[in-house]
Amino acid sequence: MKRGCDLLILRFKSNIKRSQPRFTRQLLQMIGTGDFNNMLNYRQLHYFWVVAKTGSIVRACEQLNLTPQTISGQISLLEQTYGIELFRRVGRQLELTEAGRQTLPYAEQMFQLGGELELMLRAQPNEQQILFRVGVADVVPKSIVYRLIAPTMELSEPLRITCREDKLERLLADLAIQRLDLVISDSPMPSHLDIKGYSQKLGECGISFFATAELAAQYGQDFPRSLHGAPLLIPGPETVVRSRLQRWFAEQQIQPRIVGEFDDSALMQAFGQSGSGIFIGPSVIADEVIRQYGVELIGQTDAVTESFYAISVERKVKHPGIVAITEGARRQLFTEI
Repeated sequence: MKRGCDLLILRFKSNIKRSQPRFTRQLLQMIGTGDFNNMLNYRQLHYFWVVAKTGSIVRACEQLNLTPQTISGQISLLEQTYGIELFRRVGRQLELTEAGRQTLPYAEQMFQLGGELELMLRAQPNEQQILFRVGVADVVPKSIVYRLIAPTMELSEPLRITCREDKLERLLADLAIQRLDLVISDSPMPSHLDIKGYSQKLGECGISFFATAELAAQYGQDFPRSLHGAPLLIPGPETVVRSRLQRWFAEQQIQPRIVGEFDDSALMQAFGQSGSGIFIGPSVIADEVIRQYGVELIGQTDAVTESFYAISVERKVKHPGIVAITEGARRQLFTEI
């Protein structure tokens, strides 16, 4: 837990170093002493947050049921404490200053967590759900994500699942400070990141090639040679399968005509459904892709594989949601692992 707090403080320091010098000196001094109780008046910060979200003091007054004098006065005290300006007036509108823009995302996180805490505390003991926060690397196909997470919906223990999609490194940073319980990725924990985490391989499978009926009639014979010169939609360079696919093409002396690159597999499949080109997907969900997008299978290969991993901060998994995902993947989705 201390490691996670240290990472958050380092991230906070790096951001505020770009702010005004006096603001920076005061905050760094308070962070250095760990004096968080005296560092911030959270009521004042809450007023700032509501004004920033609503766009005006008038709308903030309606939401908070307070007078304009109270809100503006408290925000002024917050600004005076650190010698900064959080807003500037442009005509009749309020705009965030640079210090205000840097402060807002921290306020967002704090009050979002506060809201979740309040819901948890107000819940009756027999109604309390186990929170399961899952981060999904944006390169993982959505159908795979659903199939992996689906077993958690059948648990006897009630879970409240939150899923967030983002780049892997940002998800791992949140995992390190315990804002996530699990990250699902197409690669294990990168060795160059100084973050504590453990990777469990959920499974792997070959890839399949799909196309509309028109393209399948033209390029579906003599696979994989038929891919030479064929219009192809491929995953983006950040995906692991991209390099494996290119290596396989080189080995087979096949040179398709690349017409699109996509980090988002769902977007690639939408273009494939429209007939823009042949596209690939994990063979384990081939039947689902054919049914959902109305396309045809023109070939498969196990020489190119896609792998999927569950990354958590615990070597020995205890969270029921993570256990359900890992066991479900091996027993139902990737049955050969």
